[in-house]
Amino acid sequence: MLAPPDRHTPRAHVFSPPEEQPLEAALAETRVLLERHGYLIVLYPATLPTRYLHRLHTVRSLLESGRIALLPVALPPLATGVLVRQLRQLSLCDFTPGVLGAAARLLTHYLYAGAVLGSVARLDRVPVTLTAHAKSWLPGAQFAVLAAPTPELVRLGGERGGSGGGAGGTGSAGGMLTGPQFATELTVAPGRLASAWVTRTLAPHWRSGTVREAELPGDSAAWWGTGKLTEFVAAIPDVSVLYQLVASVRRDECHWCGLELIGDRCAFCASPAPPPEPPEPPEYPEQSGAGVKGARPPGARPAHDDRRIHDATGPPPGQGPPPGQGPPPGQGPFPGQGPPPGQGPFPGQGPAAPGAASDNRTDDAPVVADPRGIRR
Repeated sequence: MLAPPDRHTPRAHVFSPPEEQPLEAALAETRVLLERHGYLIVLYPATLPTRYLHRLHTVRSLLESGRIALLPVALPPLATGVLVRQLRQLSLCDFTPGVLGAAARLLTHYLYAGAVLGSVARLDRVPVTLTAHAKSWLPGAQFAVLAAPTPELVRLGGERGGSGGGAGGTGSAGGMLTGPQFATELTVAPGRLASAWVTRTLAPHWRSGTVREAELPGDSAAWWGTGKLTEFVAAIPDVSVLYQLVASVRRDECHWCGLELIGDRCAFCASPAPPPEPPEPPEYPEQSGAGVKGARPPGARPAHDDRRIHDATGPPPGQGPPPGQGPPPGQGPFPGQGPPPGQGPFPGQGPAAPGAASDNRTDDAPVVADPRGIRR
């Protein structure tokens, strides 16, 4: 753990490894921290051994608390310590626990972490060319390596040792690592390889305002693949700049735990951020003459039509026949129905009289209706 930059920055709590602290003691210790601070943001290296990671998840599960955030960090050891120090500074601001926990991922993009190594033969964190591997065996060889935000490799005192472009790319022209474009403070942790190149060459080239010296973390040699190294990190030192950086990001509410978050997931429950709300449909402008907001544009069909389709054989419901178009006197409701006055049922016949039907028949044979015709 790095020393605080000022007397106002709080210290961080370091958990003991499982072989040094029983589970009951770890539970009691964590419970006290929750009662005192309310929330815990736990940062651990992504290369943490499995038994240590199981201890963290066991403690959180047994306490049944959603106020513990477990955040893996894929940074070198010294850069992880600098990130923790920045979060300690921001803990004094008015950020909610969800925003502060999610800020850890944001701030990793503004850390320039690297080291000067005496050998890259066992380096597996940064792509290394075969030529650089071979030159690692030369006496007095040194390499400047940048692990974050973009991997780079430069051979000091000679040509660049990486392949250009992308991950594993080389530094800028002249054999120098690509540095930040904003004001930073350089933290240096010398190891068994005391290199003055960091303070005399790198710091002026990166325009670092201050150079702080720190103790080399215990797991730096395993992370970089060699004990002959000097580790360095360039980071934003001003807490006001860090505050503006975090505050400028859009905030959302976690749909699972209800905490505020920035970025694409919640730091406490790991739920993804809610999708953005769809835009509201645009309203049509006011039409001249109608004066109604949202009026239909010209030519658009209405959602419903009040017109009715009526039977062609009759007038619409509720209406009588048009004037002057009623049936003639003595006829039915339609033309051709009903005999005219003074006629019988067929043209040329007079009005039927009682008993006339039997007088007109020529014989008394009955008439039978048959589908095939009329037979007598």
